[in-house]
Amino acid sequence: MDVTTVRTTIFATAIGLGTALSSGCADSPAIQPASSSKSKFAESIYHGQAVVVSATPPGAEEFRVFEEGATGFVSMESVRGSAEQRATDFCGRKGQVMQSLRETTAKPPYIMGNFPRIEIIFACVDATSGLTSIRPEDPKYRKLAELKRLLDTGVLTQAEFETEKAKILSQP
Repeated sequence: MDVTTVRTTIFATAIGLGTALSSGCADSPAIQPASSSKSKFAESIYHGQAVVVSATPPGAEEFRVFEEGATGFVSMESVRGSAEQRATDFCGRKGQVMQSLRETTAKPPYIMGNFPRIEIIFACVDATSGLTSIRPEDPKYRKLAELKRLLDTGVLTQAEFETEKAKILSQP
């Protein structure tokens, strides 16, 4: 190989690596019914941390949405935001709103293939039916999301998270 070919190869590799590092989500399969699909965490070497957000409304069908960052440098918040937006859009196309039921997130450190990832089990419910207990615009939702972020980053233990979550949910 001549010097020009080597430089071109190095440049192309650097561009490809830069694109991979700057891209957001690497894996975002189609939203599927939870009853007939399998969790991506089930087969993973790095098991996630599961949290119950709310009870399944009677008669509601559960769906599964999964997002994974392309690298360990993608923030958990961006991966979560992407998954929540996909679920919200999915329910919106049905004329309903998304109600998060359970979620599983990757635990740090985000190294050696353990990239930020999230799986949300959700239901689509009527906005006016009263089945949704917490909506994204609700201050409780924002508090719970911040609490979950603290759990994801290791600031809170699971026990501390559950205690604080119970306090938030018990407020009027």
